[in-house]
Amino acid sequence: MTDYSRPPSQIRAFDCFIDGAWQKAQSGETVTRYSPAHARAVSEVQRCGTADVERAVQAARRAFDHRRWSARSGAERAEILLKAAALIRERRDEIAYYETLENGKAMAQARGEVEGAANIYEYAAGAARALHGDSFNNLGDKMLGLVTREPIGVVGLITPWNFPFFILAERVPFILAAGCTIVCKPSEFTSATSLMMAEILAEAGLPDGVFNVVTGEGSTVGQAILDHPQVDMVSFTGSTAVGRRCVSAAAGNFKKLGLELGGKNPHIVFASADLEAAADGVAFAMAFNSGQCCVSGSRLLVERSVAATFEAMVAAKLARIRVGDPLDLDTQVGAITTHAQNQQILAAIEAGQAEGARLVCGGKPLQIGQGAFVEPTLFADVAAGSALLRDEIFGPVLAVQPFDDFEEAVAIANDTVYGLAASIWSKDIDTAVQMGRRVQAGRVWVNCTLAGGPELPIGGFKQSGWGRETGIYGVEEYTQIKSMHIEFGARVPWVG
Repeated sequence: MTDYSRPPSQIRAFDCFIDGAWQKAQSGETVTRYSPAHARAVSEVQRCGTADVERAVQAARRAFDHRRWSARSGAERAEILLKAAALIRERRDEIAYYETLENGKAMAQARGEVEGAANIYEYAAGAARALHGDSFNNLGDKMLGLVTREPIGVVGLITPWNFPFFILAERVPFILAAGCTIVCKPSEFTSATSLMMAEILAEAGLPDGVFNVVTGEGSTVGQAILDHPQVDMVSFTGSTAVGRRCVSAAAGNFKKLGLELGGKNPHIVFASADLEAAADGVAFAMAFNSGQCCVSGSRLLVERSVAATFEAMVAAKLARIRVGDPLDLDTQVGAITTHAQNQQILAAIEAGQAEGARLVCGGKPLQIGQGAFVEPTLFADVAAGSALLRDEIFGPVLAVQPFDDFEEAVAIANDTVYGLAASIWSKDIDTAVQMGRRVQAGRVWVNCTLAGGPELPIGGFKQSGWGRETGIYGVEEYTQIKSMHIEFGARVPWVG
């Protein structure tokens, strides 16, 4: 029986998954992943290349063109998605264990995410049966108009390392509910749980070729998916910089893109808020997943009359966060996932101090075992235009900005190229709702943060992305619309 409280004694090796079978990369090479919390080798995946992408795309193409999946009813698709949800729950601890080992996130958090993923598959099963078109019965007695939604085809799915299994769950069941086939490329740092999901879907009865997983570097595998003319759509989650490259690559065959990109998300705290609840929410949102969360709150806008009090409350909360070994179930915040990300966070903290911002708390790396950990960090007196307020740091770093009135709060909140999420804290319903209407963000939370389920759509404004995932909108995203005109009775001749 696996002891989930310590790293494994042996590395776990995975093949890639193409056309319903486990296969080696044609290169014969592999990629070894070391746990960012323990500096121990924990998994090994195939280093795929363009030839492997070609095999996967052709498998997905055949599965789609032969209608192995798209011809099935919504009820049949739903049945397989529900089986997948049950299998996810059966393997919760195993999936969460490898999610923690590869990513560095807290095991308790990872287990919650796996449970949440199962919930998403169950919701998507219902959406598969609810997807529908429209009819136009107003064209006269001799004509009926129909609008149908059809699956877009082969979808390339490129997922990030921060929420490998959960973000996969926010995409895959909706793509499948729409009737599409998939070529998935997980991050080379966190591929294990995507490969486990391939195994689960196969066991649930998904036909061969419908879900394929190729592993390796984004510059090779991801680019090959983007460039491939037989991939009809690409869903990419990651940085805005890479998102721009996706836009350029998609021009090759005018493939559709779904992009969830970066964010510089504000918490907007009014004097009318429950300050204790708001402080706890702010601490949670900036430190959750070690701050490596595209919708985390990294800017704190506080009404000036309570700014000093609230700053102290947040600092006190941050000081009590339990940072440590992610395999310890009492840990709240684990390790930074990659060496490059750790260096980026520490560099941002150093730059903030160099720019003259006041370090309220945190700001240092933590020595915990062999891993990379960073103290939750709070800055105040931050100059307008500072990188702390402008750039996505993707770590547990928060910058405070005071505001004097509602309109100034709106201006500061929207003073960013991003528009992914925002959290508003006020017990005055007029203030909260009006701010929710004015802030430019795809997701808005009022008196809560990082909350919700698969019923509502997710996505961004401005440079935070294109399209929407989850909800019925998340199924429709992977369809295309067809209009049909059906004429009844004898045709009136045009040629006499």
